[in-house]
Formats: sequence, structure tokens, C-alpha cells
Amino acid sequence: MTINESAQGVVEEFLMFDDWMEKYAYLIELGKDLPVIDAQFKTNNHLISGCQSRVWLHAEQQDGRLVFTADSDAVITKGIVSLLIRILSNHTPQEILEADFKFLDSIGLQEHLSPTRANGLASMIKQIQLYAKAFQLKSNQL
Repeated sequence: MTINESAQGVVEEFLMFDDWMEKYAYLIELGKDLPVIDAQFKTNNHLISGCQSRVWLHAEQQDGRLVFTADSDAVITKGIVSLLIRILSNHTPQEILEADFKFLDSIGLQEHLSPTRANGLASMIKQIQLYAKAFQLKSNQL
């Protein structure tokens, strides 16, 4: 499944809910399914700067694809990072770098986040893209 297909699936899921309280509850549920980061990576080196909450993100490459794990100390934030991982994990660095994040506007996420959470979302996306760029550069050097 492509990133765009996964993103479209998320948009359709969010359309099932009538109001943002239901959507927030769904985000919290998504956070419960988050591929949790191994304790050895729950360090300051893996903290995403720019997030109001503490968010740890780790990436590793398996068969040319990036696999992300994460954790957060806040339930909404955990749901947000889980949503990003669900869409972007198991894709190549190039696919991640070319990803279109318009689905976030389609589900209305950015407009319903506080300014600090919106900054955190931008920081999560930036960190995921930095991982993709680093793994792409590493692969090109081999």
C-alpha cells in the first residue's frame, strides 16, 4: 500500500466521526496501537525537540524501508505520532521524503490542535523526514 493510499484510508476513517471530541477519542485509541519504542531508545537523543510533550522517535532500516517506533507521555500526542507512523512506516526513505501531508488538512487535524501541539506535529514530521534523509544518504554511500 502506498503512502497516499494509507493517508486516504485515514481520511475516510476520520470522516466517520461527527465532531472533534470523537476524533480526539479516536486519536487516543490510535495511540494505544503505537509500535512502542524499545527502552534503549527512550533517551534524550531520540526526543523530538519542539514538542510540548515528550516524544521519542526511533527509525531503523529493514530491507530498504524505514520502520518507526515511538512513545509519548501525552495521550493525544501519542495518537498523533501513531497516526504518522501508521502512514509512513515501512516505506523507503525516498517515498517518505516525497510524501504529501495534505491528509492532515483533509482530516482537519492542524486546525483543531493548540498552537503548541501544531508545532509538535510539525516537529514530528520534520524528524521523520530527517531520518529518511539520513538513511537515504547512508544508502547512497554504500
